[in-house]
Amino acid sequence: MKKIISIAVGMALLAGATAAAQSTSKLTATKASEYGLIYTLPVTAFDVTIAVEKTVKTPGDFYQYAKKYLSTVPILAPSTSWRITEAVINAVALADEEQRYLVTLKGGNGAYVMVNDENFPLAINDEGYDGAPDLSPLPAAVAPEPTVLQRPVAQQAVTPEMIQSRSSAKKAELAAAKIYELRGNRNEIISGQADAMPSDGAAMKLALEQLSAQEEALTAMFLGTTQTSVEVKTFRVYVPEEGEPERMIVARLSAVDGLVEPADLSGDPIYVTVTPTSYGKLPVNDKGVTKSFPKGGVAYRIPGTARVTLQYDGNTLCQGDFDVAQYGAVFGLDPDLFTSKKSPSYLHFNPLTGGIRELGAIAQ
Repeated sequence: MKKIISIAVGMALLAGATAAAQSTSKLTATKASEYGLIYTLPVTAFDVTIAVEKTVKTPGDFYQYAKKYLSTVPILAPSTSWRITEAVINAVALADEEQRYLVTLKGGNGAYVMVNDENFPLAINDEGYDGAPDLSPLPAAVAPEPTVLQRPVAQQAVTPEMIQSRSSAKKAELAAAKIYELRGNRNEIISGQADAMPSDGAAMKLALEQLSAQEEALTAMFLGTTQTSVEVKTFRVYVPEEGEPERMIVARLSAVDGLVEPADLSGDPIYVTVTPTSYGKLPVNDKGVTKSFPKGGVAYRIPGTARVTLQYDGNTLCQGDFDVAQYGAVFGLDPDLFTSKKSPSYLHFNPLTGGIRELGAIAQ
């Protein structure tokens, strides 16, 4: 196999999707292509996905009367706060144009290579191999639900007298009186003493729900409302080069805007640390001498490993151990393994590193 030196060396770290989101193509070694097939080995990066809960607190119109009429401390001022609720780290594969290879599978048995959209190898001689990497599920965003004061029940709870009054103090007095009236009506229904009792259990349930909803809306006019939602953002982390710091700021958490980019100093830093834990080494023979790359060999990665840790405010949000292509070495398999007419082999690649997942003989 010959290594193809790409002119676009500066494009080595193009953003790419994970193999799970890729379609596949079948490259068949034929006479027309002189039995030559080209693929690109990937390098490893990481996608850090962070979920933050946004809490918006809004005072009610009658908050200054809450203690007087309801003996409760209300929300006194509008506020927005954020907190990290979940974080996930997943490895992703990016094209390494410096590791582009031409393999010659000449044997007359129609050997082929399956590649994804990024031209990363997925399999040799196995069209049914899925190749999808094992990824951690991502947190889901949650849209804010309308508060009780943003729903129609809030208008239904307001009495004509409250609408006609121009005094906020009088409106608050009328609203408090309506709250206690609703509570009394609910107690009468529950005890069976109401003048007009619901006709059956379903009607009673509906009546109680309506009373509770109106009371909740009127109470929120005094105590205020709290609205929550969840926002999710993903940040790309590149494996640091040798000599670069292992610890990097991947994002920031702003008290105003939530998750922001690392350069936005309005937020406190969220750190990611990529620590090498092992390095892939070329195989050696019985005498401990490093083996030579087989002539025309099918290139694959022998990856290293790293521990990736995400931290905020001194606390670890998540961490995991991952195979890393850059911490490894490239070696090759004899192409005759895949072109043998008597006992051809198949090969499954790890789409995130270009490493070997499985190598075996095709059942005849």
